[in-house]
Order: sequence, then structure tokens, then C-alpha cells
Amino acid sequence: MCSCGEDEGSAEATIYVESIELSADNLISDVTRQVEATVLPAESENQSLSWSVSNTEIADISDSGLLTAKKNGAVTVSAIAMDQEVVKGTLTLLISSLEETTDPDPEPGQTINVSNQAELEAAVSAVAPGDWILLAGGVYDMSSRIRIKSSGTEDSPILMKADPEATERPLLDFSQMSEGSSNQGMLVEGDYWHFKGFDIKGAGDNGMQVKGSYNIIEFCAFYENSDTGLQLDGGAADNLILNCDSYFNADSSLENADGFAAKLTVGSGNKFVGCRAWQNLDDGWDGYLRDNDNIKTTYENCWAVKNGYLKDGTEGAGDGNGFKTGGSDDKDLKHNASYTNCIAAGNTHDGFDHNSNRGSVEIYHGGAYDNGTNYNFSSNNSLGVLIVKNSVVVGATGSLNASVKDIEFNSWNVASATTDDYESLDIDLLLGDRQADGSLPDVAFMKLKVGSTLIDAGTDLGTVYQGSAPDIGPFEKQ
Repeated sequence: MCSCGEDEGSAEATIYVESIELSADNLISDVTRQVEATVLPAESENQSLSWSVSNTEIADISDSGLLTAKKNGAVTVSAIAMDQEVVKGTLTLLISSLEETTDPDPEPGQTINVSNQAELEAAVSAVAPGDWILLAGGVYDMSSRIRIKSSGTEDSPILMKADPEATERPLLDFSQMSEGSSNQGMLVEGDYWHFKGFDIKGAGDNGMQVKGSYNIIEFCAFYENSDTGLQLDGGAADNLILNCDSYFNADSSLENADGFAAKLTVGSGNKFVGCRAWQNLDDGWDGYLRDNDNIKTTYENCWAVKNGYLKDGTEGAGDGNGFKTGGSDDKDLKHNASYTNCIAAGNTHDGFDHNSNRGSVEIYHGGAYDNGTNYNFSSNNSLGVLIVKNSVVVGATGSLNASVKDIEFNSWNVASATTDDYESLDIDLLLGDRQADGSLPDVAFMKLKVGSTLIDAGTDLGTVYQGSAPDIGPFEKQ
């Protein structure tokens, strides 16, 4: 017989990668960012990674995980473990560091001049990528919806704008329309349009409803419509709403008319920059979702003022929130939102409202004053993540609940804000005339006085600032 013992020559089992966790901050001012990878278990033998991004038009990434921004937007970074090419880590980053400008208008294919509804309808039916539609100044008596189904291309968008030689703004006046769910002023189902420099009034539903993608709506106003002034839904994605106003919108049901909305079945990647919503019956901005989940909307330099009040100054029956971040029928959908340098002032109910949104909300350099409740992020059906930094509240803060919170360097954390900190807290200043290029008015509201304890009291978020640290609030002291 022979006795058998242990095989002294047996090899140790190979240890493979089991998980990859990626981490990096959003690109708010930088154009490059190193994405850090934590590979587990730490003793795994081959920790080499293969890096990629979801959209190379937005960013590139090197073999070492260095991300380089190419345009503003959201991009998902992926890293795959090379040992078995199975385990993967992902991270979605928001890029907002590149200067937000609309490209100079390209040379037109054909230019179509219009001055009434019939000519506008004919032009919309005839345009091809690269064409221009120039609107003569004055009032257009509109009796039916303008439906836009054709599309431009990324290189040849279709442009509809005020004639540069017009001495007054074009106004598409739909006031003769009856109220009804199909009576939008303009329904945009196409992609790659650029609308600029005209107003829409009195539609029987939304002033403009956008279901297309990659459109730009610039320096337009939407008012006295029977539902939300400008609404994005129906899968609308990657649209830019730039320097637009929406106000005095009210519906007979007393519950639906917001200033702006990215809601219901809206897609991801939409962005509001330099926009104002005031005295709308319901909310300034509404992010309520139905069916679509886990989308992202971005807001920069947007002001929500006196929503919940009607045109005549009386309080209406709507919700009256400044920024309603989300919500859904079953209180389970995630509308991720980022607010930078945004102001909520004088709204009848909440300045920044939770409404059972289950997503992630980020508020940087925000301002809230004289709202019914300045922040209302409830512990019921709470947010997944709430980040608030360098933001100010004058008055009671409200509630700030979420499953995960990162809340620091705000006025209630480091230096309470009072009226003595500001040149002015006159809310009506926020409603002044826009500058000639469409940008927001330069106002004294929430501008810090010399000597305020809010100066240099924030934390570095990668933005440009004066002094030793950023100021707290929406405006940096110059």
C-alpha cells in the first residue's frame, strides 16, 4: 500500500477582480478630470482597466482614466477589468465648464420671409436643413397650432428667428384659441431647430410644446397661455432653453399651468440657462414624471419668482412652487436635477420642492428668500441624494432630508444671512428688462455688501471666484 499526502506542488487560485468603483467630481469649471478607480479585492492580480465613454462628442478619456471635456452635457465613463473582461464600473459625470454659447448663425440655405400665419405655415412645411425662416416684426393673429415635424441636422439646423431688420418683436398671438389639450401654440416634433427672438401668447394649451431633441429655444417669451408656457415631454432630450421668460400662464382647472416644465415622458440632457418664470398659476418649473425614470435636467442662472400668484397679483389655487424638482404618481421615479446660481424668491409655497422625487438633487450657489417654505425636501418618499453647497437662505431654511446628504458651507451652516448682508432684497428687481442680447438684467437683488460675513465663506467648487474662497449665494462680490 502507499499512503497519499497533500500535493505540495498545487498552485494557488488566481484572484480576479470582483468590483470596480469609479469616483470623480462633475466638471463645473475644469476641462479635464482624473477619474479614480477603486478595484476590489485589493489583492487581485491583474488590475488593468480598459476605459471608455458613452459619447465621444462630449468627452474623451485616456488609457489612464483622464477625462477631457469637449462640450457640455452628461457622459457615462466605463472601466472594464482586463483580467476576465467581465467586471465593469460606471460613473455618469455632468460637464458644464465649457462656455455656453450658441454658434453664430450659419449661412442659410434658403431664406423664407413671413409676416402672417399662412406664410408661416407654408414656410414650416417647405423648409429643409440649413434654411432660415425670418419673422417680420409685429402681431400675428394666430387661429390654429403650428406643428413642426421636419428636422435639421447637427451641421445644418433650421433657424426661425426675428428678422434682424424688424423694429419690434414678432408676437404669435393665439388668444382666439379655445382652451384644449391639443391647442398648443407651437408643437415641435422635429430635431435641430433654433428658435430665437419672438414671443408666444394666449395659446389654448402650452405656448410651445417640444417633443423633439437637440433644439435651441433662445430669447423667447411665453405668456398668458392656458397651460405651461414651454413644456418638454414626449422623449424630448438634449434641448437648450436659453434666456427665455415664461409668465402669467394660467389654466381654468387651476392646477397645470407652470412657467416651464421638463415633465411626464421627457428625456434626459435638457438644460435651462438664464431663464425666468414668474406669476404662473402652478409652479415656476415642474419636473413631475410619468413612465420615464432616472433622467437628468440641468438649471443654471434661472430665477423662479412669485409663482402661485396670478397676473393681477392675487393668489391662485395652484401649487405655487419655484422649482418642483420631480414627483410621480407612485412616488417612485427619479428626476435627477442640478441647480447652479438659481434663485427662488416670493413663491407662495416652496422655493425648492421635493414632491416625492426619489432621485439626486444638487444645489450650488442657490438663493432662497421669502417663499412660503424655502426648502421642502421631506423625509417621506425621500430623495436618494441631496447636495447643497455655497447656498443662502434669508429666513427659515425649511427641511433638507435625503437618504444620502452632503450639505455644507451654506448660510445656515457657517454664517446666517440677514437683510443687512445685501444691497437689496427687492424681489421686483428680478423682473426687470433683459439686456439687448437677451441675457438677464444686472440687478442689486442678493448682491452682497462690503463686509458681509458671507463673502469668502464658501468652499471651492471649481468655479471662478474673487478673494480667498467663493462667496455664499448666487452672486460673487466683484
